[in-house]
Amino acid sequence: MAKTTKAVKSANAALDAAAEAAKDAKRLSRTLPKKAAKKLRALADDAKDVSKAKKKVERSPRKVEKKAVAAIERIEKTADKIESKLAAKAEAAKKVQAEAAKKVKKAEKAAKAEKSAKADNVSVQDAVKPVDEAVAKPAATKLAVTKPAETKPAATKPAATGTAAPKAAGSDLSTLTVVQLRARAAAESRTGFSRLNKAQLITLLSA
Repeated sequence: MAKTTKAVKSANAALDAAAEAAKDAKRLSRTLPKKAAKKLRALADDAKDVSKAKKKVERSPRKVEKKAVAAIERIEKTADKIESKLAAKAEAAKKVQAEAAKKVKKAEKAAKAEKSAKADNVSVQDAVKPVDEAVAKPAATKLAVTKPAETKPAATKPAATGTAAPKAAGSDLSTLTVVQLRARAAAESRTGFSRLNKAQLITLLSA
């Protein structure tokens, strides 16, 4: 009789546990996706039905207990499997978000670098312009400076006037230039005057 009572108590405890497992499964199903919730609700209903078999406990307590324990195990196994899948999905989603955030950050960094490079390029161009202008302006002035060089042949005119020096025989020799004095010496058929200075040329022509 004692053994039967112990088996009945154990069976009743299993039925109570099955009823609690059914309630927990129902609560959990409300937070799950539709497909997983449907599967867990079906197992909760089975556990609930098993927990109502208290009338059969007196007749076959071990059989009732076995069914109750099996119903609880099915709920726990399914719940663990669902939670593992959800955790894996959450981790995958987290990785995707991390990768997306990484790509966005990389794109922002590249855009910032490109913007900075463009700004540096503009600064260099702005700095080069004044230098180019400064280099170009002297080049233009050099051309302007070379123009007087074309008028240099005019400097030979005094040589032409030097030949006219002999005509001014009465003029003072000291007022003439070396070129004019040499021209006058040549006109008078003098010799050895090419290396003489002005004073020596005046002395030569005065003789």
